[in-house]
Amino acid sequence: MLLKQSKRQPTSRLTRLISHHAPVLLLLTCCCEGQIQLVGPSQAVTVMVGDDIILPCHLKPASDASAMTFEWARPDLKPRFVHVWHEGQDLHVNQHSSFKGRTSVDITKLKHGDISLKLSKVKHSDRGIYRCYFPDLDKETTAQLVVGSVSQAVVKLAGIDQSISGVVLQCESAGWYPEPELLWLDGEGNLLSAGPTETLRGPDDLYTVSSRVTVEKRHSNNITCRVQQRNTNQSRETHTCSR
Repeated sequence: MLLKQSKRQPTSRLTRLISHHAPVLLLLTCCCEGQIQLVGPSQAVTVMVGDDIILPCHLKPASDASAMTFEWARPDLKPRFVHVWHEGQDLHVNQHSSFKGRTSVDITKLKHGDISLKLSKVKHSDRGIYRCYFPDLDKETTAQLVVGSVSQAVVKLAGIDQSISGVVLQCESAGWYPEPELLWLDGEGNLLSAGPTETLRGPDDLYTVSSRVTVEKRHSNNITCRVQQRNTNQSRETHTCSR
């Protein structure tokens, strides 16, 4: 008696191979997509009032971002949008009024994953935390902008100290940010013992510092008042003579 053989659908070697490895291929695809990161600056970005600055942000690994949608924003503002890129062009709808005409991205660099923001003619009000965000990737990073401001120091005679035949000098400087320190130096660059520094912060958030020092009258006794900011590496000096 002949047994009837059951018919089986032919299965190609490629089909069996794909079927066998499908879970692995799916896993690799998800893994690669998850590796895309947004990288921002490792420390605060510092700029002086009136200068231009670049807030760094780029895709890692580098990918063409020119056709993507991303935003630069300040979460503390309303509206929060500082600069928005959508469908290959700048989108100015809902951009915060204080940034109009002062922000830009480089289309050439976008093609290489560099989405850094250029901010021109920086103001005191620009300081804060900026967010670089890709909604399609659900990725974000932040950049802190510190805006510095400096001003010249003014030294004047504040009085006479008869007990040591000396003079009292006062140094004052207004319009600084962040808060500076004030130092008195002699002609050889040595620190002088002076009174405590008085610090005032105005409604515009700018600092005014002042201090007094008493020095003996000596021939060619040069005295320097130095006001400096350590975190911005900015300083201003005024020289005077105690005689």
